[in-house]
Amino acid sequence: MKTLFNYTLAFFLLASTLISCSSDDNNTTTDELANLTKFKEITNDTHTIELYSPIGSLEQGYNEIALRIKNNTTDEYVTSAEVSWMPIMHMAMMNHSCPKSTVEKTTPNGTLYKGYIVFQMAQNTSEYWDLKIDYTLNGTTFSATTLLDVPASATRRVNTFTGTDSAKYIVAYAEPHHPKVAINDIVLGVWKMQDMMNFPVVDGYTVKIDPRMPSMGNHSSPNNVDATQKANGGLYEGKLSLTMTGYWKINLQLLNADGVVLKGETITDTVLESSLFFELEF
Repeated sequence: MKTLFNYTLAFFLLASTLISCSSDDNNTTTDELANLTKFKEITNDTHTIELYSPIGSLEQGYNEIALRIKNNTTDEYVTSAEVSWMPIMHMAMMNHSCPKSTVEKTTPNGTLYKGYIVFQMAQNTSEYWDLKIDYTLNGTTFSATTLLDVPASATRRVNTFTGTDSAKYIVAYAEPHHPKVAINDIVLGVWKMQDMMNFPVVDGYTVKIDPRMPSMGNHSSPNNVDATQKANGGLYEGKLSLTMTGYWKINLQLLNADGVVLKGETITDTVLESSLFFELEF
């Protein structure tokens, strides 16, 4: 009787362990997709690639994009792929790409891969974006391409311009996603056009920040901190003080490593806005 009891107890302990592991696996998948919404599926002969973003769509400017790759035969998600991507804007006279990050796993054992793409221009009736995704599994290379829907952003989130050094730059707003009446962490990116297909991150620059409310006497706010990098290759981080809700123009100046202004103006009683800015309304 005692032996039977021991076997029964062992069975229930094993079952509980299996159920717990299964639950943990499901929670891991659920947590990976927290605050993300699927906006696109791409299918080839072997896999389905699911695309996600925080807003469930794309827009002109900086976009955080996540993806998962599902085996069409087993319905299992891939956890060990090497992934890269190439966005292309197709225009009447030429094609070009845009700033983009590498694609990285979010967790070692997870199924989600993440990165960013900065669409510096919106689609229109004759010009459009597509995205080519290449990935390698166990030494075999696969590929899939899809059209993307990239409408114009409601407010100005990206600037494309030629600096005083004759180089072409892109400066894009990344965060905060949900600004508050507070001192917000602001994140933005600075890239330089190397050629039509390559837009590397610019290192060692400074982006000066001067938020203003045009409808309220163009007043500013205290305790803003200019945006700089924590490490080469990264985005730029600073502090953005928003003292009330409404429409804000975030005036900017881009300075190179020597402190030379490449774009943007200082706000004064006669200069009410910079030629380099973002817009926020909340």
